[in-house]
Amino acid sequence: MSTVHSSIDHHPDLMALRAGYERAAESMSAHFTFGLAMLTGLYVAVSPWIIGFSATASLGTSDLIVGIAVAFLAYGFATTLDRSHGMTWTMPVLGLWVVVSPWVVSGAAPTASMVWSNVVAGALLTFLGLHATYFGMRTRADATHE
Repeated sequence: MSTVHSSIDHHPDLMALRAGYERAAESMSAHFTFGLAMLTGLYVAVSPWIIGFSATASLGTSDLIVGIAVAFLAYGFATTLDRSHGMTWTMPVLGLWVVVSPWVVSGAAPTASMVWSNVVAGALLTFLGLHATYFGMRTRADATHE
């Protein structure tokens, strides 16, 4: 006797939820948010060499790692929001880290260029991360109300 196994991938509720995330990810606001977050992450990654504080190795390394991580996260959110929406909370946390990192990881007193670069980029990442988190929450709330 053969048994027919249905795949969870074709369950109507799951398909509706994925369609909701796809609609959210395809909005112009999402494209702007994720694109700007990716560009900001890339800026944070190369900012030690643009601004000129690459001599502070610990801050330069921190910015490089966080910037690359943010760029990958933003790309992941833009391409697969239905599967990665649970990680959107990490972007505002990384943005806050970028803001406080000049005082935490730099051995000497941070210069004005270090502070301005990290504070502005970190504040932008925090804002964009909170906005990205809103996409996931809004889609989940819409799915539970339907």
